[in-house]
Amino acid sequence: MKKIKKGDIVGRKSYGKDIIFIVDRIIKTKENEEIAILKGITIRIEANSPVEDLELIEPKTVEEHVRDFETRVIKKIEKKVKLLKQNFPFRERLVVYTGKILHIDGDRRYGEKSHRYYKKIGLNAIVRSMPERKQPIMISSMLQRYNPDILVLTGHDGMIKKGTQFNNIYNYRNSRYFIKAVEQARKQSLKKDLVIFAGACQSYYEGLMMAGANFASSPARILIDFMDPLVVAEKIATTKEEKFVTIQDIQEELRDGTRGVSGTGGQGKKKVLLI
Repeated sequence: MKKIKKGDIVGRKSYGKDIIFIVDRIIKTKENEEIAILKGITIRIEANSPVEDLELIEPKTVEEHVRDFETRVIKKIEKKVKLLKQNFPFRERLVVYTGKILHIDGDRRYGEKSHRYYKKIGLNAIVRSMPERKQPIMISSMLQRYNPDILVLTGHDGMIKKGTQFNNIYNYRNSRYFIKAVEQARKQSLKKDLVIFAGACQSYYEGLMMAGANFASSPARILIDFMDPLVVAEKIATTKEEKFVTIQDIQEELRDGTRGVSGTGGQGKKKVLLI
């Protein structure tokens, strides 16, 4: 049997290989047991597993899984582009400015996919990849440098003891970093009306909202869709600044509605000017 190593694509046998992960690193316990730290390939979840419970996924299966994911994203982009053309037809002397997005992602692969999505639908977005633990440290300088209207903080997360200790911040793998980053953003942002989305799969929703997020995941502690943070950012960026966007305006576009993402809402950031 081939030894599992960093970078391998695997599934957990005890979970029926329901999620495809990449092995981020392998650590040894005091009992000399090998534990793999895993990150979802198409779902924003982080988990750990005994190496002995892991099974390598055939390259063909991985390719099919990733292709299905990419196809879904492409279809979503095509649908959005069509809607945007319908909603913002070309008119002489009319200039449309959508809100400026700063998206900080804990996973480079997801960051690249997010950048392609924003670019395809014509949004003004800066995407930077940064490990979750560094986000609270770097957020102040990033805000000063880019001065965005919308901030997205995401990456991977997950509950350590699923279904229990919902209000224990240490029962979440990365929520404490997202929470600290939100707190710093609220202190340092030049724009008091900065709209913030924060969180990933199974994140500590209440903690993120108390820290100052406008939207966050995950109220039901479920696996959110890759597209959910992008959908929220896009909605705020393309809504006129006179309108306040609520979760009810967005929920139909989210895979699991308000079970995956909720919030108190935020002011639209689109400006339409005559020249």
